[in-house]
Order: sequence, then C-alpha cells, then structure tokens
Amino acid sequence: MRCGFTLLLLLTFGLAFGSTRAQQQQDPQKKPEAEESISLETNLVVLNVTITDAQDRYVSGLGIKDFKILEDNAAQQILSFGFEEMPFAAAILLDVSGSMERKLTLERAACANFVDGIRVGDTFSIYSFGGSKVKKLQDFTEVRDIPDSVWDMRAEGNTPLYDAIVEAAEALGKRPERRRAIIIVSDGADTQSRASLDQAMRKATAAQVSVYAVDMTDSTVYGASARDNGAETMKMITTKTGGKFFRTPGGTKLRDAFTSMVEELRNQYTLTYESSNERQDGRWRSIEVKVARPSLNVRTRQGYYASKKKS
Repeated sequence: MRCGFTLLLLLTFGLAFGSTRAQQQQDPQKKPEAEESISLETNLVVLNVTITDAQDRYVSGLGIKDFKILEDNAAQQILSFGFEEMPFAAAILLDVSGSMERKLTLERAACANFVDGIRVGDTFSIYSFGGSKVKKLQDFTEVRDIPDSVWDMRAEGNTPLYDAIVEAAEALGKRPERRRAIIIVSDGADTQSRASLDQAMRKATAAQVSVYAVDMTDSTVYGASARDNGAETMKMITTKTGGKFFRTPGGTKLRDAFTSMVEELRNQYTLTYESSNERQDGRWRSIEVKVARPSLNVRTRQGYYASKKKS
C-alpha cells in the first residue's frame, strides 16, 4: 500500500493528496491515508511550518516556489504544499504532581480555554500525569466540553512527564490528521518516568507531532527563583519539534497562550517531501526550511529519526 501510494503521488497528483475521509468511507478497516503518508518507512516526511513577520503576525500568501527544504544540508523536492485550514488533533497533558497543588485551578482554566477555541473537525484528548501514573481523562473528541475527571484532579507525587509524552505521541501517531500537537502544562522536570527524554523525543518525532508547553514553574507564577531545569527541558522539546514555549502563564497571559496555540495550528503551511536518503539507519536527520523572504521567521521541527531497518 505504501509503495503504491507513493508511486501514485509522484506520477499523478504531484502536489496533492487523496481524500482521507473518502477512503475511510469506502473501507472502514483500511488505515487512514494520512497516517500511511507520514510513515518514515516510505521516506515521506510531513512538515507543518509556521511563518511570522517581525511583528509576530502570521504570514499567508506564500507559494511553493517560496520554500526550500534541506535535509542534512541536501535539497529535497517538495511533493505537496498547502496553507488551507486543516483539522488538527491535540493531546493536552496536565501535570498533577505534588508541586502543582496550588496551580490546579489555573491548569484547569488553561485546558478549558484551549477547548473553547477549537472548531468543527478539530479533536483533542486529555491526560494527567502525576505520582507514578499517566491517566487518560478524555479520549479524542470534537465535543467542546471538559470532562468531570479534569475538575476532580488532585495533585500528588512525582512528575512522569516523559511517560506522558510517549503515551500521547503513540495515540497521535494513529490519528488521520496531518496537524498533530502535544500541549504540556507543567511546573517542573521529569522525576519519575520509565521512559527517557531520548525515548520521548523519538516517539514525538516519529508521530510527527509539534509540542507546545506552558511553563507553570514558581518563577513564572509566583516570581520565585527557579528550583529545577524543567522549563529548559520543555523549551528544548518544543524547539526541536517545531512547537512553542510559553514562559509567562499568569492571569490573562495564560489565556492568551492557549488562544495563540489554536490560532497557530490554523495558520500553518503544510509541506511534504520524500527523503532522498533511503538509508534506514535510525539516525537523526536535520531539517531546515528556508523561504524566499529572509525577513520572515520560519519555525518547524528540526528533524526526525530515520526508521531502523528491520533485521
């Protein structure tokens, strides 16, 4: 299926994809085409690219000829391009470790603000992570409502952040949407995960997910001095995956941060290319996207891990 799809893409449509929804209706047992199209086994890579000007305003009106993609400094052929509004799938990860006890009200409000801003076709799920557990509070839904389990959250224990990223990335990797996001609301570094940071990053990049993070550390909420490197870790994850890090969540800025996330997911260019590097060696491949207007700011994920060849 994957090889046939890629050949069909190259020979006929070139710059367009078939309808995922139509295929699902024809054969409900068949995997969504969008899921297949992002498999790194076929070397096809999907990039969601945010373009802003010097005033941090989203820039529309660019064409395929304005873009250049480099993978490990080698130019890649762009196969498809678009700026249209696409549905997105987002997994919201809520930190309920012991240090979040005084911040749960803010966290719940942040979650509600994001959900209020989604549109028809967008889906979201909600997870909590704290103690030694990652709990799914809401499976993917289009219903703009917060389940009772969010309001019933209680803070306890340590912070299994990386485990939460792994579970959310695995779920998002099965989604048909080409725009996928993980949204972290947390106040500290991982303190109790079975997964490592490297494993979490590999899962996120394999699922072609952009990670957004809202920093709820005491230094941002209460102006206290920083006590751990949680903020820097979250910032690194968001930068590497092409998301965004929000350092000032207090008051209206918290609401604005979540409004900004929804707006950004609606104002992205989506490009695909088939990697010219056919080696399946499991190594990191860097990605750089350039536009013809150097005054513009370009943000997308910095790369991915190639699939390892199965023995």
